[in-house]
Amino acid sequence: MKIIYLDNGATSYPKAPGVGDAVKRFIDDIGSNVNRSGYTGSLAAEEVVFETREMLGRLFNFELSENIIFTMNITYGLNFLLKGLLNPGDHCIVSSMEHNAVMRPLMQLKEKGVEFSRAMCDATGRLDPSDLYSHIKQNTKVVVVTHASNVCGTILPVEEIGRFCEKKGIIFIIDTAQTAGILDMDFKKIKADAIAFTGHKGLLGPQGTGGFLISHEIAQSIDSLISGGTGSLSEYEEQPPYMPDKFEAGTMNLPGIYGLNAALRYIEQIGIDAIREKELELTEMLLEGLCSIKGAHIAGLKETNGRTAVVSADFEGLDNAEVAHRLDKYYGIKTRCGLHCAPSAHRTLGTFPQGTVRFCPGHFNTKEDIKTTITSVSRILKDLRCTVR
Repeated sequence: MKIIYLDNGATSYPKAPGVGDAVKRFIDDIGSNVNRSGYTGSLAAEEVVFETREMLGRLFNFELSENIIFTMNITYGLNFLLKGLLNPGDHCIVSSMEHNAVMRPLMQLKEKGVEFSRAMCDATGRLDPSDLYSHIKQNTKVVVVTHASNVCGTILPVEEIGRFCEKKGIIFIIDTAQTAGILDMDFKKIKADAIAFTGHKGLLGPQGTGGFLISHEIAQSIDSLISGGTGSLSEYEEQPPYMPDKFEAGTMNLPGIYGLNAALRYIEQIGIDAIREKELELTEMLLEGLCSIKGAHIAGLKETNGRTAVVSADFEGLDNAEVAHRLDKYYGIKTRCGLHCAPSAHRTLGTFPQGTVRFCPGHFNTKEDIKTTITSVSRILKDLRCTVR
């Protein structure tokens, strides 16, 4: 049975060509730590880490490569930012489409005296930036939003939100888990103060890679969530105050960064526009096909304009988990069913508590994959309805 992987919203598969070879090359031929030694292998690894920061800087049009921080994933990056910036008495604004990587840190901070308000999106996941004005308080310090929903793919208007934050003197943080490597992002144009990213989704790299980009002003104003050895200023027991060492204590995931380096090279070669064009072509086919099936309801936008390739469907009168199970068992189609770590988004879309079956085509899928998926969904729904009767 051919495997059709449609779970790229969780993690991309397959990875970009050369990623596995790059990881293996580090493990087999380098193996050294960075910033701790002066021999050849260590220096070679340092060069790759530096080069990877530079490529990420080009991707986001961000010139301060030393302010590109590597963490284990975007969740760690968002925790660094939120817990570093928000103190008891501060107020934060979020959208109603946020992932638990934002909401759970905020719930922890709420217990310590941090407030947050939720700007409601409409039933398709769209946010009106003017709604943010009604949530401003005297103590509002941060606005944090996802760039695009991991549930339905709706893109939030980050440029308008950035202008709003600049006008009001509020720090702006963007979660790009679903958009880095897929949508063009310009740190300056968006007027962001920090952008969190992950390496294993649209960037087509390995799991265990990610981090954040942070402006000089914000970097100077917060302490690191984690402190420890950096290989620098080892005569002092205080954390180094300069970047990136201030936020990169301990040994980083060097095999992963080697893999991410190879993935970024591939993206630069192919081009983000080409990647997005192909993904949207497949998404259009998927949306048209699902919408043609009786009882299949699309959560969010039903057209490709204003969205990514994340498509969620709720199957009326049926157990969504059973649909996803049969897609996998009988047709080799890999999807994700449930609430996708984003209960607030599902409440906004009207798919809570049942959740949805999420289909996420990626760069390496084909039109034939989508045709097979539509046919398979149609057959499964027909069989299940016969069983229910």
